[in-house]
Amino acid sequence: MDKNLEKDYIAKRVAKELKDGDVVNLGIGLPTLVANYVPEGIEITLQSENGFVGMGPAPKKGEEDNYLVNAGGIYTTVNPGGAFFDSAESFVIIRGGHVDLTVLGALEVDEKGNLANWMVPGKMVPGMGGAMDLVTGAKKVIVAMNHTAKGAHKILKECKLPLTAVNTVDLIITEMGVMEVTEKGLVLKEINTEYTVEEVQKATGAELIIAEDLKEIEV
Repeated sequence: MDKNLEKDYIAKRVAKELKDGDVVNLGIGLPTLVANYVPEGIEITLQSENGFVGMGPAPKKGEEDNYLVNAGGIYTTVNPGGAFFDSAESFVIIRGGHVDLTVLGALEVDEKGNLANWMVPGKMVPGMGGAMDLVTGAKKVIVAMNHTAKGAHKILKECKLPLTAVNTVDLIITEMGVMEVTEKGLVLKEINTEYTVEEVQKATGAELIIAEDLKEIEV
């Protein structure tokens, strides 16, 4: 698949998981693209943990507001009815269980739903951000990421990097497929038809259970 299209492809598929009325938090990086693909007829509230709800899509070039950025410091917009508040209030929303869905990137994720996305030992990190709160406070957790990193497995039998949280991931969406975390392991439910099942398995460091009704990803 064209590398330039992968991130938008993933974001478009993640957007199909949004439900009318949801309060949604989008992690930094690829997940923020989901805001650009909210389906028509669906009304959601996007929460940014740096202190506001009602986040909109990315602004058009030349229309950026220097005072309006998301948690990753990227220019964004705010929809009518949006509200601003301090960081403490923002995390009350998260820890209080008011976020229906969070979409995060990952360094590693494994078949048990464990997530590692905040540090690589020996490398400088800016901080853990809100991920640890989000994955335990949100009702549903989706990992949206490229399937591999320079050919190395990111989806593993067991995470090797320091964990962000244990047994919290519900769904993994990559450019190759959609995988659900179950008690039996990772179930490949949807596949990008540019790849074969064998190719998806080879790019995955855990054994995949192939759904009997395996579907094509639609974006």
